[in-house]
Amino acid sequence: MRLTHGPLSRALVVEHPDTALDELLLEDGWTVDRRQHVPDEAELADWLAEGRHQVLFKRSRVPVTRAVLEAAPDLVAVQLCCIGDDSVDKRACADHGVLVFNDPVSNGRSVVELAMAHLVALSRRLFETYDHTRAGGFDKSQTERFEVQGRVLGVLGLGNIGRQTARAAEAFGMRIVFHDTREVAREIGTELGWQQMSTIDALFRASDFVSTHVSAQDVHGKSNRALITRAHFAQLAADRPNPSPRLFLNLARGFLYDPNDLLDAIKAGEVRRAAVDVYPEEPRGSGPWENPYASEPRVATTPHLGAATVDAQPRIARRVAHTIRTFSRLGALRDCVFRPRMVLGHTDLPDDATLLSIVHGTTRGARKAIQDAIFDAGVSNLATAHVDLDDYGVAVDLLALDRPLSEAELRTIDARASELTRTPGVVRRIRQIAP
Repeated sequence: MRLTHGPLSRALVVEHPDTALDELLLEDGWTVDRRQHVPDEAELADWLAEGRHQVLFKRSRVPVTRAVLEAAPDLVAVQLCCIGDDSVDKRACADHGVLVFNDPVSNGRSVVELAMAHLVALSRRLFETYDHTRAGGFDKSQTERFEVQGRVLGVLGLGNIGRQTARAAEAFGMRIVFHDTREVAREIGTELGWQQMSTIDALFRASDFVSTHVSAQDVHGKSNRALITRAHFAQLAADRPNPSPRLFLNLARGFLYDPNDLLDAIKAGEVRRAAVDVYPEEPRGSGPWENPYASEPRVATTPHLGAATVDAQPRIARRVAHTIRTFSRLGALRDCVFRPRMVLGHTDLPDDATLLSIVHGTTRGARKAIQDAIFDAGVSNLATAHVDLDDYGVAVDLLALDRPLSEAELRTIDARASELTRTPGVVRRIRQIAP
C-alpha cells in the first residue's frame, strides 16, 4: 500500500505543454519541475524517483511503464495534456494505485480544422501544385481536382472530434456517413441525421473521403491496432459515382493500419491521396526520424500537430490544471481514462470534513474491510462515493469523515482488507486530505 497525506504539491512537467500550466500550478502552491529534454523510460524513472514527484504532466510520447511506476512510489497521478493515452501502461498504473487523466475536450477544434484543411487541400491537389509552381511550373489543369460540396465524408469513430468534423463537413455541403461500435455514438449520429454504416467495409465503399477519429481501444477494451486493412483501402468509394476524390485522412492513431497498405493502395489508384498526422513510430523529440511516406508525394504528412495551435494548448493547460486541482484538494475525479465521462466527488460537505481517497482491488470483501476499519476507529462516515473500474481491476472510494485517521488507523485499513480478502496489497493507495 502507498500512503499519501494532504493535497498534492510536487509536479514533473515533460514534453512541453503550454507554460500557462506552470503558472496555474504555481498559483495553487505547487512546486513545478519542468524539463526541456524529452526523456526516455530510464530517465523518466530517475527523475520521478529523485524528485519524489506526485503528479506527472505529459503529452503523448514519453512512455509510462511498469518499471517507471515501480521507481516512483510517490507518484499519485499521471495527467495527460492530450487526448490519447496509448503511451501509458494503464494496467500497471491501476496496480500501483496511480490514476490517469486526460483532456478529451480542449484540442478538438484544432484537430477538426486540420482535418478540414486537408480535405480541401487534397481535393484540389494544393500540396503538389504549391511545389510545382515554386519550381517554375504553371499547371492550371482540372485533372484530379474536386470540390467537396456534394461529396460523402465517412467518419470512422463518432466521438467528440469525429462529431465536430462531421458538422464542419456538413457546413461545406457534404453528406455524412459514419461507423462506430458504441451504442450511444450510433444513437447520436442517427439523431443528427447521419447514416450509420454497419461495418468498416460499408463505410469505405459508401464514402468519397474517409477520416479516422478512433481511440486506442474500442468500447470493449480491444486494441484498434490494424483496424484498417489493405482490403478496406481497396474498397474506398467503390459504391460512389466516378470520378470520386477517394481521399483518406488519419489524424487519430498511427497503428490503425500498416503504412505499406496505404502506399500500395495509392500506387494501385484505389486511394488517390492521403493526409497523415500520426505514425506507428514517432521520435521522442523533434527528430530526425524515418517517415514511412517520404517517397510518396501523394501522401501529405504532418508531425503529429493536430493539437499544436496557440489556441488549443492554453485551453488544455487550463483544463488539466483544474482537473488536478480538484483531484488534489477534494479527491474528485473527472476525465479519468479508466472510465471516460465518469465524474466522482462530493458536494455540500462540512468545511471540517476529512476526505479519504482509497484505490483498491475489486476483490470481494475489500469495501467491507474498509468500512469496518473506519467504524472500529470510532469515526463517522459522512458520505461515500464509489466507482468500480472493472476493466483495470480497481475501484475508487472517496469518503468524507468527521475526523482524520491516525497513521496506525490508516494502515489498519490495509491490514483488514488484506486479511478479509486474503489478497495482500488489495489496497493500492490511501490518500487522506485533512482540513
